[in-house]
Amino acid sequence: MEDYINKEAYELSLGQKQRITIAGVLSVKPKVIIMDEPTAMLDPEGKEDIKRIVKNLKKLGFTIVYITNVIDEIFISDRVLVLENGEIAREFKTEEILDNIEFLREKGITIPKVVETMQKLKQKGIDISLQELI
Repeated sequence: MEDYINKEAYELSLGQKQRITIAGVLSVKPKVIIMDEPTAMLDPEGKEDIKRIVKNLKKLGFTIVYITNVIDEIFISDRVLVLENGEIAREFKTEEILDNIEFLREKGITIPKVVETMQKLKQKGIDISLQELI
């Protein structure tokens, strides 16, 4: 982002603004970073950049609270919390998603295609871990 140091905010794309915002947050050395819909309105490349940044921050030991309505983005998480009316309706580890498919469907949450594929494979006796598919 150093190439944009002399640019005005209005000259930056939304993805560039998101990355600069993350850099600004990191400058105060937080223990926890809360991201609310960080990929909203970004193009596919921008979304992948943000997910890559989140993964790298996790490797560096940051705690990330990642709020999203995009179900495919849960795969960068360790745990999933499903909220309903401001309360935690269910909490589970991301790798336990197959055990929670019916619950997610009952709550009107779209099941990621990769999870549907895993479920179909498991029904045919082929057990593949989530990490192998993502």
